[in-house]
Amino acid sequence: MHQLRIYQIFDHNKAAFHDRFRDHAARIMRRHGFDIAAMWEARGEAGPEFVYLLRWPDEAAMTARWAEFMADEEWSRIKDETAARHGALVGRIESRVLQLTPYSEAPG
Repeated sequence: MHQLRIYQIFDHNKAAFHDRFRDHAARIMRRHGFDIAAMWEARGEAGPEFVYLLRWPDEAAMTARWAEFMADEEWSRIKDETAARHGALVGRIESRVLQLTPYSEAPG
């Protein structure tokens, strides 16, 4: 199964967001068993967005790994430090669990 995540980010500090995600969030996520399939930047109606796709074996694994990541002390510290330095890096967050239709081929 896949999970689609869409984060509203901001033009004035999106470089800081990308630095934090690339250098810290992605690394810590992988440590907790996240399988990041791809990452994109898009422009939505409200401005820039960061979009990424995760692969999960099942919903139970997804729920457990997210709980571990959100409780990670290093991640909590990094979020606090970067917010103090750059302000809020993320606005609205959307998350969708994607289930393949019976007539779809599995993505590569």
